[in-house]
Amino acid sequence: MSEHILSATHTLAELLGADRADFPALTESLRQEESASTANFATLLTAMRTSFINPLPREDLYSLGQVLNETSEILTGAAEVIELYVLDRIPARVSDQLEILSQQAELTATAMRSLNDLDGLEDYWLEVLRLAKRADHTHRVLVSELLKDHSPTTFAKYKTLADQFASASRQMRAVATQVGSIIVKES
Repeated sequence: MSEHILSATHTLAELLGADRADFPALTESLRQEESASTANFATLLTAMRTSFINPLPREDLYSLGQVLNETSEILTGAAEVIELYVLDRIPARVSDQLEILSQQAELTATAMRSLNDLDGLEDYWLEVLRLAKRADHTHRVLVSELLKDHSPTTFAKYKTLADQFASASRQMRAVATQVGSIIVKES
């Protein structure tokens, strides 16, 4: 599921620079990533129910899967906001938000492949938390700039997109926090 999130951030980067005519196809690509993530989540649930031994406690795997799947939904929502509101002049700070989110997604995808080596994941945990703080700051600055520079209608449109990215970043922090909890419990 983390790979779908990483792929979604790449597609969103394309979408931020795309022509209006390309919005529907790129948004559909995000919907397909979300659908694949949901299918992977269902597969995870089935595997946990039917396996006697799991690599990690079931509740931890469920929590990780749930948050990762919700993140895919949020990223699809961001693409839909861009398409529905026809946001083709994206402020630079929105791109900054996506860049931070992409870093979190990349770190998370690597970490999810390494869940069998919890000792090596402490740096991941701390780095995603650091990036989440940076994402929160970027979001606050972006909202203040939008409020200052745009009409109420335009402000509302771009703030909706900024909020989607901020929410996805918080979800990535939740994954890292869950991994941190696993590290502590399993040590």
